[in-house]
Amino acid sequence: MPDTNMDINEIQSIIPHRYPFLLIDRIIEIEPLKRIVALKNVTINEPFFQGHFPGAPVLPGVIIIEAMAQAGAVLLFREVTDRENKLLYFTSIEEAKFRRPVGPGDQLRIEVSVIKYKMGYAKLRAEARVDGQLVTEAIIASALADKNKKPASGAQV
Repeated sequence: MPDTNMDINEIQSIIPHRYPFLLIDRIIEIEPLKRIVALKNVTINEPFFQGHFPGAPVLPGVIIIEAMAQAGAVLLFREVTDRENKLLYFTSIEEAKFRRPVGPGDQLRIEVSVIKYKMGYAKLRAEARVDGQLVTEAIIASALADKNKKPASGAQV
């Protein structure tokens, strides 16, 4: 049976992201190294809405992708015993599709499933939904690295 209900304090104990770049609010399901379901509440108070777009706020697609990656990071990083000495780098995005705009008042339900996990490398399938409707999907990959070493070419923090 999956674990449930990880609050913001537990999320912050696992991944290093903080305001204004912590983009998930709660975990509602987690099956270790298999699947995670996270929530992101979208509010008008988020700084990117000042410029994207004034009078017609739309959550940037890259922010949705990053929220999906952060949910995946919680899923993977939770199993790393010495995570204070590690970082999980985003290494690729494939097949990203944006189906409809997301805006203030929406709640993203982000589901991430492991496609492949081997020796610190992971490939994940991610979907984000609002009110049950698919809004964004992508295949994302990441790699675990030592915190004090420069990342391999192509890796993003």
